[in-house]
Amino acid sequence: MTAPTHHHAPAPHAYVSPIPVRRAHLGDALASEWTKIRSVRSTMWTLGVMILLMFGIGLGVAAIASASEAPMGEESALGFGFFGMLPASICVITLGVLTIASEYGTGMIRTTLTACPSRARVLTAKAIVFFLLVFTVTTVVGAIVGAGQVALVDTAGTPTGAEWLRATVGAGAYLAMLGLLSMALGALIRHSAGAITVMIGLLLLPLVAALFMFSEALKSVQEWLFTYAIPSQMIALYAAQPPFGEDGPAGWEPLLIMTGAAGIALAGAYALMNSRDV
Repeated sequence: MTAPTHHHAPAPHAYVSPIPVRRAHLGDALASEWTKIRSVRSTMWTLGVMILLMFGIGLGVAAIASASEAPMGEESALGFGFFGMLPASICVITLGVLTIASEYGTGMIRTTLTACPSRARVLTAKAIVFFLLVFTVTTVVGAIVGAGQVALVDTAGTPTGAEWLRATVGAGAYLAMLGLLSMALGALIRHSAGAITVMIGLLLLPLVAALFMFSEALKSVQEWLFTYAIPSQMIALYAAQPPFGEDGPAGWEPLLIMTGAAGIALAGAYALMNSRDV
């Protein structure tokens, strides 16, 4: 006896979505992160204050130097960009941390990871969008401020092409990498205020600690801190020769050091994001 065969006809009123269904990719995550970072008020406030600091302090110091009429020899006026770059870095640190830590604080990260379950893709998209935004803004502002400084200080030497490149592209890339380091720390700590406090400590504490190292036994530690502290690296970025001793970094070396630090921190953020619950 043969068992009856059952034929299942397709449902006559099955719903077919008019929207084509496809797998999400990195481009979708990039579009999402760009929408988020440009639509929140913290981005406009932090970048706006950063631009004001770079313009106000950078051009203000150049104007003071011009009024003093002190001879600068062959040294160009582009080095005055450091004075605006240092306080601007606090704004970049704040924005870098908020880019990811604020989502953990509000619980928005759950929505983000529901829409894009790949945590590595989310972090990659955040890093790319943040880096390109900060790099573009700081490079453009650095170029405008640098032109103003050169025009104001007529007692300084004429900057070379390499000096212009470091004062614009180099400074922009350095601040963007510092922001990526902050973003990675925000992903590791998951608390905005805590991560910002730690980053500002990394920015300022080594120099403050070195100032109070009076013991001869700590002389080598003091010299190392003076040479490799983040503000010292910013100064060295504008210099063709090491500004702190013969062995210190100069030129593009500070950018390489910051890139390595940001890469290590991001690697840790990738590892922990994939192993921890939201």
